[in-house]
Parts: sequence; C-alpha cells; structure tokens
Amino acid sequence: MTTKFYFIILFILCFATSCKKENTFKEYEFADKPAVLECNNLNSKLYNEALYSFENDILNFYGKDKKSLLLAYSQFIRLSVYGRVNYKNIVSEHTLKVFEALKNESELWNLNNASSHLNYNSALMNCIAQNITNPNLKTTLNALLSTNSMSPKLFGVPLSTNYSTTLSDKYLASYVAFELFYAKLFDVDFSQVEKEKQKVDFNITQ
Repeated sequence: MTTKFYFIILFILCFATSCKKENTFKEYEFADKPAVLECNNLNSKLYNEALYSFENDILNFYGKDKKSLLLAYSQFIRLSVYGRVNYKNIVSEHTLKVFEALKNESELWNLNNASSHLNYNSALMNCIAQNITNPNLKTTLNALLSTNSMSPKLFGVPLSTNYSTTLSDKYLASYVAFELFYAKLFDVDFSQVEKEKQKVDFNITQ
C-alpha cells in the first residue's frame, strides 16, 4: 500500500512538472501558425514559436526589401557558415523572450560543446534527423550524428547548397533555427545591446 501510494505521488509530481514545463512561456505571437514539429517528447508549442520567431527575424533583416524568406535563408545560412552573422542586429525582443524560455529546456543544450551548444542527442535532433525530407541531407545528417562527427561547419556545406529546401521542409528549417541561431545566442552579450539603446547623442538638437 505504501509503495503504491508513493508511486501515485511520484506520477502526480512528474505530470505536474511536465505541465509546468510546457506552460512556462505565455507570450505566443505565432500560435495561429500551423504546427510544424510533430514528434513525441517535445515542447512543440514553444519550439514552433521559436521557429516562426526566427524566420520573422531573418525575414525582417535579410529579406525585408523583397519580402523573400528564401532570400533571407540564403543570406543567413551562407553567412552562418563563415561566422559572419551579427546576431545583435537581427534578434527581436520577442525572440529574446523565446530564447529565455528555451534556456530552461536543459535537454536541448550541451553548453560544454565548443563547436555547438545544441545537444545532438536531444529529442529535437532525433525528431529532425528522422523527418528531414531531402534524402541526401537526411543521409548526411544521420551519418554525422551516428559517428559523433556532427558540427555546424560539416553540415553547413551541404546545407548551404540546399537552402531552398527550408521553405517546404520545416524540420530542416528547425535545424537551422536551433543550430545556427538559438545555440549561437548563448555566446552573445545582449547587455551591451541594451547599453547602446540607452546611450543619448547630445549632439542631436531637438
């Protein structure tokens, strides 16, 4: 009886923790968009929000003039491969809020990995690896993962020549968002951005 009681309590606590994790973030702006990540054991609502917020940011920065998400992906991926992305200029306030929520997804990250802070053994990466539609990219990604050779640079080369796939394949787009964007934000000092915003130019006359 005692064992059964403790089992029930443990189940309730686990369920409550799971619900709390799912509902921590409340400020959804893209909840009306179609769900694109459909895998078990994922905080899908938050991850979908992260993808759409990322796409909105790169569209506003790289593809604003032509309103082209394809152009935005092309520019972002190419610059990411060469380490030339200025994240401070791209990231919106909403995306920063999403990122703060993503930080609480401990299973998603590996901060001890210098080449990428994304955890390649996470449920998200498993979901992406299983569902990418481009057969060549899927084979390459799974081969790199299975041999523990995965890195943004190694996968970046075939990715940069197949960037157009991101428009139809949102699993691949999610890889781009989490690997080349959110994982990189851990290394950005956004406090400096706030300081720049607070500076006043006294040479400007009203």
